[in-house]
This record gives sequence, C-alpha cells and structure tokens, in this order.
Amino acid sequence: METSVLRVLRATAASEWRHRELRRTGQLGLAKRLESETVQRDLGYLRQAATMPDAHVICGEGGTFLHLGWTTVSTLAPIECFPLAALAVARGTPFIDLRPVTDVFAFANLPRVAQDGSVDPDPCGPGRSVSLTTYIDMVVKLGASITNAPRPRRSI
Repeated sequence: METSVLRVLRATAASEWRHRELRRTGQLGLAKRLESETVQRDLGYLRQAATMPDAHVICGEGGTFLHLGWTTVSTLAPIECFPLAALAVARGTPFIDLRPVTDVFAFANLPRVAQDGSVDPDPCGPGRSVSLTTYIDMVVKLGASITNAPRPRRSI
C-alpha cells in the first residue's frame, strides 16, 4: 500500500475520539493497539473496494456509504469528511454523487445494486436488484454525477 494512504489512515485512526481519550488518560499502549487494528480494518476495506466488481461509494443527503457487497461502511458526513471513502474513490472505486438529485420519489423507487453480482431477471417489485452499471444509468437520468464510472468488461 502507498505511504500516503497509510499516512491518511493512521491520522484518521489517531483522531477518533476514543483513541484521543485513551491517549489523554495515559493509556498509550491500548490507544496504539486500537489505532493499528483500525488501520488494518480500513486497509481491508480498501482492498475489497479495489477487487470487488460492484463496490461503489454513494454520497447523498443522508451521508456517505462505501458499499462492499454484503458490507457497508458509512458516516453521516459528506465524502469530503470521510477519508476512507475518499481514498477508495481516489484509487478508482466508482463514486455516485446523489446530492444534485431533486426527485426524491423517483430515487426512492429505484432498485438496489445487486450485492453479490447476481441480477434479478425481472427487476420489478420489492427487493429487486440490478447491476452497478444499470443502477448508474438510472441515477444519471435523475441528475446524479458519476466519477470512475465502471465500463463493461470485454473478453479478448
């Protein structure tokens, strides 16, 4: 992993309120151990984001979400305040910015992105799911902006 990525993850872990409080009360060993575990966990998330075909980051009025199949990492803050998601996007993970979307009802009726890569043959009704590229096409029509849009893979 790049040194700059590790630097950001370490700084983020050290800034967590629990870790700061442990340092303030003199529990440096425990704080360092927990910070190291946090960095390792976040590195795992970044590796998943880089290898999973349907991994993506979504940012809307409800916060920022890093979707990794069955795992979701989120915060109530915009992506600018979520270093893990910002790193994932900087490393090529697709980013869907829903903040410009104004038609909340149309957005609420969209299907979800398939978590395991499988797609429902009939994308209608409750619990329906579609591929990431299909989902991106749908939200773009509603006004969302896309960074690192995935392209369908062509076989050689």
